[in-house]
Amino acid sequence: MKHISLLGATGSIGTQTLDVIRQYPEQFSLVSMSAGRNIDLAIKQINEFQPSVVSVMSKVEHDQLRNNIPAGIKVVWGNEGLVEVATNPKANIVVNAVIGSVGLGPTLAAIREGKSIAIANKETLVTAGHIVTNEAKRANVPLLPVDSEHSAIFQALQGQNILEVDKLILTASGGSFRDRSRLDLQNVTVDEALKHPNWSMGAKITIDSATMMNKGLEIIEAHWLFDIPYEKIDVLLHKESIIHSMVEYIDGSVIAQLGTPDMRVPIQYALTYPHRLSNKANDRLKLSEIGQLHFKELDVDRYRCVAFAYEAGRIGGTMPTVLNAANEVAVSYFLQNRLSFLEIESVIEQAMAQHNPTQNPSLEEIVAVDLETRQIIHSLIK
Repeated sequence: MKHISLLGATGSIGTQTLDVIRQYPEQFSLVSMSAGRNIDLAIKQINEFQPSVVSVMSKVEHDQLRNNIPAGIKVVWGNEGLVEVATNPKANIVVNAVIGSVGLGPTLAAIREGKSIAIANKETLVTAGHIVTNEAKRANVPLLPVDSEHSAIFQALQGQNILEVDKLILTASGGSFRDRSRLDLQNVTVDEALKHPNWSMGAKITIDSATMMNKGLEIIEAHWLFDIPYEKIDVLLHKESIIHSMVEYIDGSVIAQLGTPDMRVPIQYALTYPHRLSNKANDRLKLSEIGQLHFKELDVDRYRCVAFAYEAGRIGGTMPTVLNAANEVAVSYFLQNRLSFLEIESVIEQAMAQHNPTQNPSLEEIVAVDLETRQIIHSLIK
């Protein structure tokens, strides 16, 4: 039995994680969870799965929740609440499915308590990859990737020698605007950006997919997860999202992981690793019906956020923190119709140009740079 603490239960990854738990009640139990501002959904989840501890964003949500769930369930809030959920003594695996750098503190706390980490929160590794991976090695704790791309690479590496890897190849759908030129992006709307052709994801990740920052963050994440230099990490456009990623070895062999675009598959693999369970809810891949798969080289002039991510990753230190923080704020303003789509890139570029990075930063320095960058971007946009 896997006893699960779930950070971000009401988000896209969180709800799909609960789908997996629901399908296999004899294999998984939810012992604690955190929720965002969707309290109505959180109440339904809590009453169904009966976790012992629940964390919400603030005292306001706490009071709203308290009278609608069983009295025996403990309700906490804020960053301290996230840490309490992540370190629940009953849990042996923590699924980090929150959005943003808020997931860093709880993840480190869970690692120090010896919990296995199923990580879907890119920002944790982007902003503090050196700290998280060192802590995981010290505690002998596995970091199990949940992103479909990193799960694919993880699966393609099983039984192989990491020293014989020539390159990692992350695939990318190209997002909502993959068939448009940069000139066509001048006046795109939020509604247009939120229409992803293949995946069902939350708003922030869908916008990141449209700008391709999502892929940029995945490049940095892959560097830390698999200890591979950036010059050995490539991105290939693949509009069907059937091949989720590939590993090319020094003899020229390429091992790929294929499947339908359904996040429940990599979530389930992270929860069951090193074993597999039958997935009754997932439609099986039928290549004979698909017929063809398409691939295209990624143009970093077209998708500038990927170039920013490579640059931030190679510079290292606090530069990836700036990249991530600037992007989070810019995307938030875009979703509020207060920033144009292409201005997201401009804001990130300006933030990186102004930053003098610190190498091997401490957690405190990372938190400070993250906050400072957000304040700068807020002022810049206003």
